[in-house]
Amino acid sequence: MFVARQSPILHKYAEIMPYNDSDLNAHITTDSNANIADVVICGAGIAGIAVAHSLCVKHGISNVLLVDELSPLTLTSDKSTEAYRNWWPGPDGNMIAFMNRNIDLLEEYADSTGNRIRLNRRGYVYTTQSAVKAEKFRQIARVAESQGAGPVREFHSAIDADAYQPSSIGDYRNELTGADILMHPDSIRRYFPWLSSATVSVLHARRCGWFSGQQLGMHLLDEAKSHGMRFINGAITGVDVTANRIRAVNIAERGGALRKISTPIFVNAAGPFAAGVAALVNVQLPLFSELHLKLSFEDELGVIDRNTGLVILDDVQILEWGEEERADLASDDSTRWMTEPMPAGVHLRPDGGTGSKTVLMLWDYHSSHRYSDVIFPLPEDAHYPELVIRGMTRLAPGLIRYTERLPRCVVDGGYYTKTEENRPLIGPLALDGAYVSAAFSGFGLMAAPGAGELISAYITGNSVPSYAAAFRPDRYERPDYLAMMARWGDKGQL
Repeated sequence: MFVARQSPILHKYAEIMPYNDSDLNAHITTDSNANIADVVICGAGIAGIAVAHSLCVKHGISNVLLVDELSPLTLTSDKSTEAYRNWWPGPDGNMIAFMNRNIDLLEEYADSTGNRIRLNRRGYVYTTQSAVKAEKFRQIARVAESQGAGPVREFHSAIDADAYQPSSIGDYRNELTGADILMHPDSIRRYFPWLSSATVSVLHARRCGWFSGQQLGMHLLDEAKSHGMRFINGAITGVDVTANRIRAVNIAERGGALRKISTPIFVNAAGPFAAGVAALVNVQLPLFSELHLKLSFEDELGVIDRNTGLVILDDVQILEWGEEERADLASDDSTRWMTEPMPAGVHLRPDGGTGSKTVLMLWDYHSSHRYSDVIFPLPEDAHYPELVIRGMTRLAPGLIRYTERLPRCVVDGGYYTKTEENRPLIGPLALDGAYVSAAFSGFGLMAAPGAGELISAYITGNSVPSYAAAFRPDRYERPDYLAMMARWGDKGQL
């Protein structure tokens, strides 16, 4: 029953189409063509759209149905910092290999659209004020180099640092990969004068940057639609399963109509709702969610270099408070945590084109709270703007002027839905015809193209790359993988 635009596709599920049910409710739409789909995808965020695009455009499967209660790209996909990187710690290098493939695809989309997606390669700039962490930077870099992230270049003196190349604003095809490590204080101040003078090392990961997630998503969505993909604005209320096979999905459309769609294949790309959607087919996914917020404001004082990459302070810190403020905060059980050590990872980047003054800032200090059920609208954190800006002053002291009178900030965000080891779930489930593409933990935009490619390869029976096994849901059944998890270190979360 697959309709191939380019080449015929033989598939093990084709024999069970179409699905007939004599007990359909009389109010369910009954048009036979509208109620059959080769593939139904739950979730019109970037993950679901990428699956649809790969199936329709690259594999010629035109009868693909995308379902979401909201408009495409409006739950969390449009709340991202839109960054990407191939700089991922890990014991086996599979995240680096996977992200390298994703970046290949992003560059292809940029090439084919005249860079409609506004891709750059400014890099990720990790900083530390700790000599111990500086040595760790070197160790991590050498491991990343051995795993395919690219060569490491170390700069120990002012003469060495003459060869360092600052971020390139518009060139996403520059030849630099790997990382540059600046370990000479005067050279750090030469290239990053706005950073704290206490900075002892800067690791500039090069095959990294950001792009317009909205433009990427709309490009993939438009192409998928032009190749036959349909979209239904509604909720999937049930999935019919017979003999351990997907048979149909039940949809409550936004206007109130009910519809049963016969399909042999169901893809769960429901983002923060993936665990709940999996329960519809009696599958339990090992997921939890963390609240992650971001803020933006206009840097009218011009503290942040507009040409820099995404900059991270990789040090734990204790916030600076006045003596009375600290005493007041410490005296209250609900605020004492603000006077205690705060996690590493406060990060920022400039946003917008020529003439923009906008800066995006993030700090993951909510990660100690795990949500089993996500809540929308998001829980409020009235302290977030002040705490983030105060935390940023350790990275960029010039920002301290904003603590005297906080600028007008816009706060949004979403949930990082993740697995324990912070790797996605991409692949088939134990139920025939059921697949999942989820648990992207804040890196969904950068990982979606490659994840869509993997899901479509599984569905069409094509070969998958060696890294695919590291993301399959059944990896937890492998003793070697569980043993690797037990000795895992840094999981690469920002």
